[in-house]
Amino acid sequence: MNRRTLIQSAVVAALALPGFGALAEEAFKIGLILPMTGQQATTGRQIEAAAKLYMAQNGDTVAGRKVQLIIKDDTSLPDVTRRLAQELVVNDKVNVLAGFGITPSAMATAPIATQSKTPQVVMAAATSAITEASPYIVRTSFTLPQVSVALADWAPKNGIKTVVTLVSDYGPGIDAEKFFKDRLTFNGGKVTESLRVPLRNPDFAPFLQKVRDAKPDALFVFVPSGAGSAAMKQFLERGMDKAGIKLIATGDVTDDDQLNDMGDGALGVVTSHHYSAAHPSAMNKKFVEAFGKANKGLRPNFMAVGGYDGMRVIYEALKKTGGKGGGDALLAAMKGQIFESPRGPVFIDAQTRDIVQNVYLRKVEKKDGQLYNVEFDVIKDAKDPGKNK
Repeated sequence: MNRRTLIQSAVVAALALPGFGALAEEAFKIGLILPMTGQQATTGRQIEAAAKLYMAQNGDTVAGRKVQLIIKDDTSLPDVTRRLAQELVVNDKVNVLAGFGITPSAMATAPIATQSKTPQVVMAAATSAITEASPYIVRTSFTLPQVSVALADWAPKNGIKTVVTLVSDYGPGIDAEKFFKDRLTFNGGKVTESLRVPLRNPDFAPFLQKVRDAKPDALFVFVPSGAGSAAMKQFLERGMDKAGIKLIATGDVTDDDQLNDMGDGALGVVTSHHYSAAHPSAMNKKFVEAFGKANKGLRPNFMAVGGYDGMRVIYEALKKTGGKGGGDALLAAMKGQIFESPRGPVFIDAQTRDIVQNVYLRKVEKKDGQLYNVEFDVIKDAKDPGKNK
């Protein structure tokens, strides 16, 4: 056996050894924790579909690293989220934690992200304080203060002086209530009553009766994605619109995923939000078409765009680190990213690690026989007012 053959044999044997060449072949793992069952299941379905679409369009190899998506269902229970995050970090050795349908789930994972120095990309949960819970959290969704103040600026200019607020009783709802009320009061309007509905299995009927009795100019509503249809249905069933009470809301209520099921009673409802499937950009038209094609005609909602852009932020960070992907390096590469999203231009603020984006005022209209949130005004480059202290 000559010397060259000996060397080749040695190399082949070495490559067969456990762990040899692992760096070249080791997958870059994203642990995607989502509510795939339960009340927030639509959130999980939308984000999973968007993440898979992004990978289908951009490949599953970045800077020489194979990207692996590990999807876990936390059923929207924070204790389950925490346990799954721990298992993903310790057992699966994920490089990034992502997803997080509701605020308590994102908050429950924050200490794990900090201790393990694992970037946590929040694609859905929208309480202002989430990014302050860990220096490793980056958000690609939105915050409730960001979208609530726009509506509180619009309402008084459009004949709405008295408002009752109705929100789900947890972090984002309390944010929406506070920031809407403070801004409306500043603008000369008045919140006559603030009502909070339980997050789990909400029954809006008794609260809506109170609103009807109070006879405000408008009812301002925030409920999480998935609960909007029930809120709208009960609002219409109780004849609130016929009683002259306008419904104004954050875009969670007229969720693109459910809007067509709400019927014509939703027509004319004004909301403020950061994404609509009807956003008129060329990029969004392509996104909506590709998303529908890949998911049996499903229309993407604001959760989908949070998931799609979250994957983009992760991919670009991995590229910037040359495929190395250590926690601190990835985090640094996520901060300050500026890009065009299906929702419009966005920016990951390097200081707050939160998203800066356009917020749109929209009205439910019928186009081609379907209901859409049609944008009629924009607040450009809106930062989270919860961090402008």
